[in-house]
Amino acid sequence: MSNKKEKKKKGVVQEWTDALIFAVIAATLIRWAAFEAFTIPTSSMEKSLLVGDYLFVSKVHYGPRTPKTVLQLPLTHQTIWGTQIPSFLDWIQLPQFRLPGFTDVKNNDVVVFNYPAEEGFPSDMKLNYIKRCIGIAGDTLQIKNQEVFINGNRVEVPEDSETQYRVVSKTQIGKRTLERYNVYAYDYNNVGHYRLKMIPGPEGKFTYSAMLPLHTAKELRKLDFIESVEKIYAREDPSVFPQNPNNVWSIDNFGPLYIPKEGDVVKITNDNWSQYRDIITKYEDNENVVFKDGQLSIDGQVQDTYTIQQNYYFMMGDNRHNSLDSRYWGYVPADHIIGKAVMVWMSMDRNPDASMIRWNRIFNFID
Repeated sequence: MSNKKEKKKKGVVQEWTDALIFAVIAATLIRWAAFEAFTIPTSSMEKSLLVGDYLFVSKVHYGPRTPKTVLQLPLTHQTIWGTQIPSFLDWIQLPQFRLPGFTDVKNNDVVVFNYPAEEGFPSDMKLNYIKRCIGIAGDTLQIKNQEVFINGNRVEVPEDSETQYRVVSKTQIGKRTLERYNVYAYDYNNVGHYRLKMIPGPEGKFTYSAMLPLHTAKELRKLDFIESVEKIYAREDPSVFPQNPNNVWSIDNFGPLYIPKEGDVVKITNDNWSQYRDIITKYEDNENVVFKDGQLSIDGQVQDTYTIQQNYYFMMGDNRHNSLDSRYWGYVPADHIIGKAVMVWMSMDRNPDASMIRWNRIFNFID
């Protein structure tokens, strides 16, 4: 007779509970260390990425970050699903590190990151943004008439990158033409409208403002009823980074601007304080920062210079005239980088006149 007691058989409820707990733990680990799914909510990356694209974002490329905000419901971000109830508590904040990856952030990578300008959240709980990394740490960036230059070299524009054009037509442009040239796009906030609008123009002509990639602009110019298709250039804008009243920059004519890298030693002056202010006061855990009469002090100690503690990046949307990006709010710190967008695994077009699934985009790799 065996002295071993037979193990009590698990009930159905316990088996399902154990399976659910295992699934949540496994999904959380994969989401933290390997891949995470994201969706494109806005048109700032049109038409390289479309509203309704679902992406896989790789954490292994740049290396996963160790958790900073540890009191968080698994598989959530900021709020509990379908509610406005916070899904985390910021009572405990741990030092954050990045595990080794197999590459660094490179120029033209499509990157997901925490929106650095958002207030009231720990850095890892800020909104998730996706943009193209135009400039990396140590680069000097300049934009001349919408052309981007890095260290003096012109950057090739992504094939489907959009910008704003002024289109003058002899006749009103119809729906079929717009759809043929893929100017029509569903807008969640303006259901069923085309991505162009009528603007003042020559008497007797139909004049539009339209968001177009270069190849579409060239095709429209060939049409008999189109008189002209010309780029619209943004005017000087005091709200662009670094919000220095001495700069006369716009989103189309910007810089030159140096992108800080770890170890840089900079002398802070009245002229460059606006460029480095957020780095020193928000991103690098300095306390009691005071800048007055051209002199910087940190925690009561006067600083003749400041040493940059991490790398920074400059991000831009491919839809150059419809993107809130680094041209407005500045640099993205290295510790805000989440991962690299690598693949569109599903794409849903909610335009009622189109097929729900964009079959031609499924499992497309992202350039």
